[in-house]
Amino acid sequence: MEQFLTQNSEIILRLVTAVGLGMLIGAERLLVHKEAGMKTHALVAMGAAVFILVSEMMASKYMNLPGFNPIMVASQIIVGIGFLGAGSIMLHGSQLRGLTTASGLWVTAGVGIAAGFGLYSLAIISTVLVLLIFSVMNIFEKPIRKISDEIDQPLN
Repeated sequence: MEQFLTQNSEIILRLVTAVGLGMLIGAERLLVHKEAGMKTHALVAMGAAVFILVSEMMASKYMNLPGFNPIMVASQIIVGIGFLGAGSIMLHGSQLRGLTTASGLWVTAGVGIAAGFGLYSLAIISTVLVLLIFSVMNIFEKPIRKISDEIDQPLN
């Protein structure tokens, strides 16, 4: 077991980083009662990291194969997350719901891609910025939404 952990320590570190950072983003979403929580964000980040790790491993194995481009995997992750995000966007009356969830999943995939490539600083800084955006913007949006709701209320 020790030999397995030693031989795979970089893979484990990348995946654990992706999962941990995805869970942090998901925890904030869970705290504000949004649809996609810790499990969803952790899985999105880990899935992105897994695909990046696979692309790196395939690059070393098939480096001389004409037309093989492992970087294309990252672009396909983004496309795939776009479909997942699109499924979270719903129209309720005249309001769109789920846009922040969709964009949160999208940026969480980016965090997973960064962790998968071993770009730990980028992954951590991005996560901190996401959490700041979610929390600070909530503070600013609450009074704006209250004013907007008052404007939308018919006068009695």
